Amino acid sequence: MAEKVEKVIIIGAGPAGLTAAIYAGRSGFKPLVIEGLSPGGQPVLTTLVENYPGFPEGIQGPELAQRFRQQAEKFAARFLGGEVIKTDLQRRPFRVLLKEKELLTEALIIASGGSPRFLGLPREKELLGHGVSTCATCDAFFYRQRVAAVVGGGDTAMVDALVLAKAARQVYIIHRRDQLRAALANQKLVQKQPNIKILWNKVVVQLEGKEKLTGVVLEDTKTGERSKLPLDGLFLAIGHQPNTQFVQGQLELNDHGYVVTREKVLTSRPGVFAAGDVADAHYQQLATAVGTGCMAALEAESFLQKH
Repeated sequence: MAEKVEKVIIIGAGPAGLTAAIYAGRSGFKPLVIEGLSPGGQPVLTTLVENYPGFPEGIQGPELAQRFRQQAEKFAARFLGGEVIKTDLQRRPFRVLLKEKELLTEALIIASGGSPRFLGLPREKELLGHGVSTCATCDAFFYRQRVAAVVGGGDTAMVDALVLAKAARQVYIIHRRDQLRAALANQKLVQKQPNIKILWNKVVVQLEGKEKLTGVVLEDTKTGERSKLPLDGLFLAIGHQPNTQFVQGQLELNDHGYVVTREKVLTSRPGVFAAGDVADAHYQQLATAVGTGCMAALEAESFLQKH
């Protein structure tokens, strides 16, 4: 049984969760942050971050994540390792269950983020930040006048290819079928770009390069024939999976599993708030995660004052 009732529990220690912890800490709540499986969030998987305000020379992603945490600790935020398995949000105090612990809280901020879908190839995650990326908006700048490829056939892949085309010399779209799933408008935009080429009926079956990506091996889905494609960068645009398994049946989720919010951070359950990529299927940027983390903490403070 839980020993005490927390004022605020934050699920997730990425940019949204850590920002919420800073604000909740400054309000005197001494929030408890459950770190989950990816402490630090997406910045930990990034090398140089150049699009976050205040760092004109850029900053390494892991260092930025550590600074976020240190600032939260400065305002008395506490951290608990482990993964949330289940929640009971039917009544307050809310119940948050970890593998070997049960916690109670008056207000809950869900900032558990989303997990990019991977191809499942050997060394794929090892090469993240070294030629493999899941965010074209974040990393396109590093591929100026270089060769990059995007895996996917939906709107995200088209947008990523268009972003990359502004910087890279050549962009390939690798798609396992002979038709794209993307909206026709996005397809037309891609077709107008002279430096974008679509490789139809192809899947990536192997990554090449030791310390950094140098290319991929492709397999034709119809003939089985294999070929090598030299690359400087490979961008995965095959979707994200929001980390919302522990609130299924407790909160309203959309068809893709993202938390449904109104006024940016309010969920279907009063006293429960959502911030960052767990509720954002569109932008999924560091700056937007920080902004909603701030809003969630301010809304939690307002809720607690009223209750």
